[in-house]
Amino acid sequence: MKEAEIRSRTAHNTYLALVSADAERLAQDHSAFAAIDCPCCGGRSIIEEFQKAGFRYVSCESCATLFVNPRPTFDSLMALYADSPSTRYWVEEFFKPMAEARRARIFRPRAQYVAEHFPDVARGRVGDIGAGFGLFLEELQALWPAANLVAIEPSADMAAILRTKGIPVVEQMLEQVPPSEAGFDLLTAFELFEHLHDPAGFLRHVARLLRPGGVLYLTTLSGFGFDIQVHWASSKSVSPPHHLNFANPASMARLLERTGFDVIEIATPGELDWDIVEGNWQQEGIDPGRLWRTVSRHGGDDAKRRLQGWIRESGFSSHLRAVARRRG
Repeated sequence: MKEAEIRSRTAHNTYLALVSADAERLAQDHSAFAAIDCPCCGGRSIIEEFQKAGFRYVSCESCATLFVNPRPTFDSLMALYADSPSTRYWVEEFFKPMAEARRARIFRPRAQYVAEHFPDVARGRVGDIGAGFGLFLEELQALWPAANLVAIEPSADMAAILRTKGIPVVEQMLEQVPPSEAGFDLLTAFELFEHLHDPAGFLRHVARLLRPGGVLYLTTLSGFGFDIQVHWASSKSVSPPHHLNFANPASMARLLERTGFDVIEIATPGELDWDIVEGNWQQEGIDPGRLWRTVSRHGGDDAKRRLQGWIRESGFSSHLRAVARRRG
């Protein structure tokens, strides 16, 4: 897979400029910010890393999670996602034009992964948290026509789209979903973790909504990811106020274990890390440093494929997949 196959560079850069403007507006009023302990392990000893768009990024001395601290409150984040220039642009100009490409290259493989690894849930109750346009649920429905599929989606606009597709919707934030909705066999959350004000609280609520033995499948950004480590503060993935939490494979495992889960798998099956770094260098002049300039200029296609394979298999892709089972 190539980055250009799932997102337009121009649209992505325009979106990030809008995100930066949102961040600078939010950062002007720190009365709506709250200090937190490490979102993964709860540790209080931190290392200063960098400032970006008025937001302070630190890392946990214990588990190396990279995170924003202090951060906007839950309510201020929800207001941002409900109505902001960056949110509107993401829906209309960034996601919609590439929706079918992302369906084929991202959401269909995720549905296939679920169907392959959890065949016992084929007739169970499955919820997708932050379901958006419902692409994952549509793909899973094609594989599991007997499953009870539910979208958990707080956006009224997205909820309306989902209902036109015949997908039942719980139109609430996950943290606000009542206990009466409990009993899910499987819950999914794709590219949501990095946005959360309180990841531990989110996962505890997920555990309450799953039946004992139910499965959580989430994807997020890893702070140990190759492209993030190469670009660091300049990484496009480090985009406050949207991306607040960058776990890593070990810290994600610690968080899941302390919020009521047994880890089934932590993996970094990404395909884009090298392509992102090389594309930023070749097309935008974002310098990755001498070593990676040399690889870009003089490394052959086979060397670059093997590099991405090493990144993926060694746990250093920025695409992190976590699968865990609720205890009890």
